[in-house]
Amino acid sequence: MSQFMDCIKAPNANLAIAKGQYRNVSSIHKFGAVPAMSQNQTGTIWDIDDTSYPWDSFATAGVLTIPVVNASDDGKNITLIGLDADYLEIQETITVSSSVSTNSTNSFKRIYRAFVHDGSQTNVGDILVQKSGVTVAAIKAGKSQTLMAVYTVPAGKDAYILKGTTTCQSGADATGNMFIRYFGENAFRIGHSFEVSGAGGQYSYEFGVPLKIPAKSDIDVRATVRSNNARVTAAFDIILDEY
Repeated sequence: MSQFMDCIKAPNANLAIAKGQYRNVSSIHKFGAVPAMSQNQTGTIWDIDDTSYPWDSFATAGVLTIPVVNASDDGKNITLIGLDADYLEIQETITVSSSVSTNSTNSFKRIYRAFVHDGSQTNVGDILVQKSGVTVAAIKAGKSQTLMAVYTVPAGKDAYILKGTTTCQSGADATGNMFIRYFGENAFRIGHSFEVSGAGGQYSYEFGVPLKIPAKSDIDVRATVRSNNARVTAAFDIILDEY
């Protein structure tokens, strides 16, 4: 059985969770950034400007493809992290090529993180991850990791959001929403809403009672930039309780 109730009552519980001291209780820090959202545009806070995350591409599970990469990135290993057809956590590392596209061996129902596995080498060019020709993750040049404020709760676990934060580039401001598509429902709906201004500084919200998100539900943080093109970031911390 999970030790979730024990850990949330304990002093320094978050540190103990990070150390793996509680059975079937874990955490994840999700963070994203959109490079330059256009004025009056709405999109997911991820690596592609002015676009909503393409959830429809994952109507069915399937292989992921990394198209031809920059010559300087040939042979690099890229780790993909997501969920399989049963919404169970899955991870795979594939070697990319500057001459041919490369495919994952496993089928993915979701992807929520990808990174350059070679510790001392960052990526010179953009590295895209696609499903059926649609980009579902992107590692921007020099970043070595995706910046995706999206997440899907794995099967057999409940997620508890503890805190959320966002920033907006100086001289711009934005309206933001954390959208949630609860498993079994067809539409996303707002689970939390916020306003952020670059001049006003960071927006941060700590949930007095953690926001519970059930297994197989999708989370998508989006922003609408009202003035000036802007880089917008978002992050949220989750405790996962395996039942």
